[in-house]
Amino acid sequence: MEKKDEIFIFGHRNPDTDSVTSAISLAYLKDKLGFNAIPAVLSSINLESKYALNYFKVPEPIFLNDVYIKIKDLKYTKNYTINEDESIYKAYFKMEKVGITKIPVVDKSKKLIGILSMKHIALSQFSKNFSMLDTSFDNIVDTLSGTNILKYEETIKGTMMVAGYRSTTFIEEIVLNNSNILIVGDRHSIIEYAIDKGIKLLIVTGGHKIKEEHLKLAREKHVNIIYTPYGTLETAKIINLSNKVSTIMERRKFLCINENDDINKFIGIANKTRYSYYPVLGKNDKCLGILRFSDIGYNNKKKVILVDHNSYEQSAIGLEDAEIIEIIDHHNIGTIGTNMPINFRNVPVGSTNTIIYTLYKENEIEIPKDIAGVMLSGILSDTLILTSPTTTDQDRKAVERLSEIAGVDYKKYGYDMITAGTSLKGKSIEEILYTDFKTYNVDNKKIGLGQIITTDISEITNKMDEYIETLNETCKRNDYYFVVLFVTDILKNGSYVIYSDNAMETIKYAFNLETIKQGQFLPNLVSRKKQMLPEIMQQMGAN
Repeated sequence: MEKKDEIFIFGHRNPDTDSVTSAISLAYLKDKLGFNAIPAVLSSINLESKYALNYFKVPEPIFLNDVYIKIKDLKYTKNYTINEDESIYKAYFKMEKVGITKIPVVDKSKKLIGILSMKHIALSQFSKNFSMLDTSFDNIVDTLSGTNILKYEETIKGTMMVAGYRSTTFIEEIVLNNSNILIVGDRHSIIEYAIDKGIKLLIVTGGHKIKEEHLKLAREKHVNIIYTPYGTLETAKIINLSNKVSTIMERRKFLCINENDDINKFIGIANKTRYSYYPVLGKNDKCLGILRFSDIGYNNKKKVILVDHNSYEQSAIGLEDAEIIEIIDHHNIGTIGTNMPINFRNVPVGSTNTIIYTLYKENEIEIPKDIAGVMLSGILSDTLILTSPTTTDQDRKAVERLSEIAGVDYKKYGYDMITAGTSLKGKSIEEILYTDFKTYNVDNKKIGLGQIITTDISEITNKMDEYIETLNETCKRNDYYFVVLFVTDILKNGSYVIYSDNAMETIKYAFNLETIKQGQFLPNLVSRKKQMLPEIMQQMGAN
């Protein structure tokens, strides 16, 4: 069965609970519909999300650093290596089978130590040194389609000879010892002489067998014996192919590539070196196979589905090199464009999980308890337990049904989950700023809006000057028009606002304030999507 392409599903770069759980719940749905979907996150998840996943015993999505095409995404020749101790014969047929004239040679730990090519094999067959053999007993048996008769040594290393003389001449003139390997037919007197001298290996050709008394002598002398169906001439012709590949391979430093290298980096290297083949290395520098330059194509793009966002600024690094096949979101339409029509579900509800809940119903897929739990968590997080002005009847209906399946009181669970995520202890100011931070382009001006939820504003007001300094530095360092951090208190149903110096006038007029100061509390302001961003955008447009 052909392996299905992987589809990575992920939310925005600073994933909140709705983003994390949307990836999980949609991946489960896609799997049930026959796809190979993998939920992912683009950075570490927050405490609130961890609480939800731990509560319902759902594993965290994989971390996806970027979606650039990697070497491992290409359909290169994988699992294509030969061990240094294997035979030239075996290497030849491996190369012949896949149609590649080179094969990486590896040691026992799979690390690259050389390259063997058809050219090396051809040159070895023209070599004048036909008489030396350095290999294993099993390699010889395999190459000669032989039969193991007596085996006393694994390694066979010595000088080969063929019994081509008359028996009397051979016995009188040829001196044999333990370093000799003899190829012979049914010439029993020569066989007896060779065994008596204790040669290294006796290869009996033509399907012939030796006498029982000679076998008895061979056991006494510990002489290795192989039978082969091949004739003497044929045996002598191919036995060199049983030599270890290490005897003829090319040893030098090779230009290798890592399976995690970006394809663009590889193309730059390949255009300079002009090699046809590149060994591919993986973890611990283990050789995984070989890449031909011709293996590069345009059908290797990572397939992705975006949830809870639809703009490049908030998405994965390298998204322009990926194939976006679907977007499910509940925010304003962003900057992403595609070359082909895609499924784009954008609904003005309080949570992406509410849309995914609808997809489950449309496809008549049963929602298991753990998936219902994480979906519920996403909706409760984004709607602040259904108190946010973004909340719709669809959200309420979804929460009612999902809480039944998950077996929880959504109000109590939601409060516990959000409380678990409000602790700021041990976090740096930058970590707090980027906990849920999004970038927007308004009239060609880049602004950054962060939002955190806490029940103890003192953890921030005690360091107010440091927060303001961080916001100003973030503006300057990342070329923002301004940066604002909203600190939402769900118990007071409002948000404290902290802003970079250049945002003061915009914030003042956006929220109709007579005066504005750092850390000012704005009642009934809890939704970035429906309250904070629209008012700021409108004010910037008015200017």
